[in-house]
Amino acid sequence: MSLNGHDASYYAASANAAPEYPALQGETTADVCIIGGGYTGLSAALHLAEQGLNVVLLEAQRIGWGASGRNGGQVNAGHCMDQADLEQKLGGKHARMLWELSLESVELVKSLVRRHGIACDLKPGILHAAAKRSVNDDYRRSIDKLRSDYAYERVRYVPEEEVREMLGTRHYFAGELWQDGAHLHPLNYALGLAAAATSAGARLFEYSQVSRYSDDGRFDVRTAQGRVRARYLLLACNGYLGKLEPRIAGKIMPINNFMLATEPLSEALARSLIRDDVAVADSRFVVNYFRLSADRRLLWGGGENYSSQFPKDIKGFVRKYMLEVFPQLATTRIEYGWGGTLAITLNRMPHFGRIDGNLFVAQGYSGHGVALATLGGKLMAEAVQTTAERFDAFARVPTPTFPGGTLLRWPGLVAGMLYYSMRDRF
Repeated sequence: MSLNGHDASYYAASANAAPEYPALQGETTADVCIIGGGYTGLSAALHLAEQGLNVVLLEAQRIGWGASGRNGGQVNAGHCMDQADLEQKLGGKHARMLWELSLESVELVKSLVRRHGIACDLKPGILHAAAKRSVNDDYRRSIDKLRSDYAYERVRYVPEEEVREMLGTRHYFAGELWQDGAHLHPLNYALGLAAAATSAGARLFEYSQVSRYSDDGRFDVRTAQGRVRARYLLLACNGYLGKLEPRIAGKIMPINNFMLATEPLSEALARSLIRDDVAVADSRFVVNYFRLSADRRLLWGGGENYSSQFPKDIKGFVRKYMLEVFPQLATTRIEYGWGGTLAITLNRMPHFGRIDGNLFVAQGYSGHGVALATLGGKLMAEAVQTTAERFDAFARVPTPTFPGGTLLRWPGLVAGMLYYSMRDRF
């Protein structure tokens, strides 16, 4: 089932009114052609158009149709790789720049929401919750490092007793509370970025899947019914890249993640689950993440698969993870269940790069996409317009190719994921 071209998720059912953008017909020219209508592409389109460039964005489905319209909506600083590990692998100066860019990514999302009046239920606070007591010391060390080495005071350690006051479960043992973190309605945020980009002069096209492109000094980008000639080409496809650009396809692995939404809960029940209305993500390798919607539904994400097919019963597939943490919801009705495809990298750091000449890519956000993809679009716009220094801070992070490339990455990843899933349980 679909709703206005989107899968029938809670987000689609509660989406703001938005125009249907036309499909590309015939030939047009642009300074920059962007492939992909998620956060990366929309942010790039907005920032480029605001500087007066002629921008065309091509989306294969609807704006925000992919992971940008289906995710957990969490906006937080930091990276999937621990800051101490980044220092060890990249050196202190480079690691610090990446940390500062992560802080900027969160503030960028908030500033875009404010500046463009995007109605996306933006709320403060993210709690990371330890699913094992062995994680408690990791949280302490990480917080101490951020405070002592980076003078960052907006995260604090939450001891076990307080975590159990904040969340209606005894499943977690400690936490780290990110006070500048935030959470939002992800599809409405994407639709707001699209409206802002259009107002700035960008031209957006839906149902315009790119079949191929070539470069003879200017890019020649083809869809079923149209053609774009452009000086620059930005790839913002992420988990939906497919076979479009074989030179970078092996840098990422598409995986599927799933969510549900309960019926609206009473104020008392909602606050008994998440007292302070923060978003929560736990420390499991296959992460559980959850928060309350504006109408007090519990939005729960949990469970992955690595095939081209979603489970037949997504609600049932995800519900079992929710009930492990909140068994008191056993009789609560599940009204929506949906899935989406994201892209991960081997080292869980995003893959940015200049592939050849004026061809740029940003992808593989590995679950940090709301903030980092928004920043990724801005940094690609900077690289096109002025300087690539900040874009290159990410591009200089080595992104290993999955062993076996696109042919053999799947069985290797599945084996690894199963191993870590076992560790989560035992």
